[in-house]
Amino acid sequence: LTIIPNRSMLGVIALMQGRAHMAMISASLESEVNRLKKEMPKLDYDRLRLFEIMSTRVAFVVNPANSVRKASLSEIKKILAGDISNWNALGGEDAPIRMVFVGSGGGVITTVESELLNGERVRGPNIIRVRTALQLVQVVEQEPNALGIAQLSLARQKGLPEIVTDQPVEQTLSLITLGAPTPAMQAVIDAARDVLANAM
Repeated sequence: LTIIPNRSMLGVIALMQGRAHMAMISASLESEVNRLKKEMPKLDYDRLRLFEIMSTRVAFVVNPANSVRKASLSEIKKILAGDISNWNALGGEDAPIRMVFVGSGGGVITTVESELLNGERVRGPNIIRVRTALQLVQVVEQEPNALGIAQLSLARQKGLPEIVTDQPVEQTLSLITLGAPTPAMQAVIDAARDVLANAM
């Protein structure tokens, strides 16, 4: 068993092109397929089979120097839409909000765009797109005006302060196959579920 970590969309493409037996995604299958159909409309998406493993919460993280620790989901939506672009709108310093997220196919941002922006892209004057979750953490740690959009486990692991919202944004982590899973694939799916069930 070889596991290659990458963004959700790249995993789905590898699966559809026969370069992988299974893919991991961290957004809904519907949102991933909707994005892929724009770039690769002729693939046989009806053959994809989804196996949910667990759900987690998206974290909106900030630099430790930032005093903002609470925001409504409505305010977060306005930030993502580019309608709020300064921390002073949330009771913070007079400084630009610099959104940081893993761009181009990352499951976290796909989930956020699907749940909060009806599938529209995040927009605004101060966006920093990074390639990996590790880069996201590094930018948030160094940039006092950063607002990182990350998986909760990563935020907690790195000790980044989180903006608490009045409602959570949930992200589903799943494995997908092209057609019915083989017995070996099913064993991997069952093992992933068992590990998480025993960890809870």
